[in-house]
Amino acid sequence: MLPPATAVWNRVETVAREVFRTYNYHEIRTPILEETQLFARGVGEETDIVTKEMYTFEDRDGASLTLRPENTASVIRAYIEHRLDQRPGVQKLYYMGPMFRRERPQKGRYRQFFQIGAEAIGSESPLVDAEVIEMVVEVLRRAGLEGSQLLLNSVGDHNCRPQYVERLRAELRSVAPRLCGDCQRRADTNPLRVLDCKVEADQPIIDTLPSIVDHLCDPCREHFAAVKEYLGDRAIAYQVRPRLVRGLDYYMRTTFEVVHGSLGAQNSVLGGGRYDGLAEALGSKVHSPGIGFSIGEDRLVMSVEGEQKDQPLDLVIAPVGAAAVRHAAVMARDFRASGLSVELVEGRLKRAMELANKWSARYALIVGENEMAAGRYALKDMSTGEQRELTREEIAARLG
Repeated sequence: MLPPATAVWNRVETVAREVFRTYNYHEIRTPILEETQLFARGVGEETDIVTKEMYTFEDRDGASLTLRPENTASVIRAYIEHRLDQRPGVQKLYYMGPMFRRERPQKGRYRQFFQIGAEAIGSESPLVDAEVIEMVVEVLRRAGLEGSQLLLNSVGDHNCRPQYVERLRAELRSVAPRLCGDCQRRADTNPLRVLDCKVEADQPIIDTLPSIVDHLCDPCREHFAAVKEYLGDRAIAYQVRPRLVRGLDYYMRTTFEVVHGSLGAQNSVLGGGRYDGLAEALGSKVHSPGIGFSIGEDRLVMSVEGEQKDQPLDLVIAPVGAAAVRHAAVMARDFRASGLSVELVEGRLKRAMELANKWSARYALIVGENEMAAGRYALKDMSTGEQRELTREEIAARLG
């Protein structure tokens, strides 16, 4: 990542931090390396992430370590380890940072990629689901993403989903041989993931499979209805997609995704959902339901960056002579302390002016022996060419 593109990354992250602050979320930073078993237990032994995509290696003491492929399991591990369940209210945490998966590189997908995510832990309420979705929609809006689409589904819970999965597995037995190789494997090990297949030739077959929305138990159906009502109250548009499932075992009930047309076939900008049993799966003695999301920051930046331009400089200072260099260096420090961006250019005056133009500087300041003696300096407006003799105080006022 190089400038000027990094300016877009900084803007997106600044926007996200500001939105998280208004919703009372606080930053958590987890290690990049975790014990492999954390992801095997949390993400799921039979998921593509664990079976094919993780960067895993043996440490010197024989322990198995993994570069984190996602961050929800790490956040819940920290939540349990540091007894955050003892704190009052819902624990609202957000994170930003690199994740790692060894999958086939494609548009917007890299083996080291970056995520912005958030987790709300400690409530089963559908109101929290709707607030989390509202928050992520606001992050995307402020980041400048236009034309995105919110997709919504429920994948049931431990009461109704196992029955649906068995029904799905039974239906797949007769059609699996006609599906792609990945789906043939998933048909037995992780049938839900078949619904999320992106292979075009498989779609007509998958369309005939039973819908999970038709197999929800009463509590899950009521929870999903409430989430949709709360989104309606907020005028947040969505589409229910019964085939929308998440690739990780810990999800249950509400799942959601935001897609954008600029990203091609792999068009998801973010995904999220509820994971009410994850804390217990990782060893918690306290029921700690939660919901969260992760934004693919690489993909979001790709969708909003548009034309990239370097940030214009406020001032280029051109000293003439050795004494002027020392004097100009102190002036540069003082102007920077007031928040201005300043570049000091030693050497020929002509070269300094050429660089001021290339950097799109607002002003150029000439500092020579005569200017130092008089206490007045030549300030040139680079857009108009106008040049005036001003004191340091007048220059500061003009630049401010």
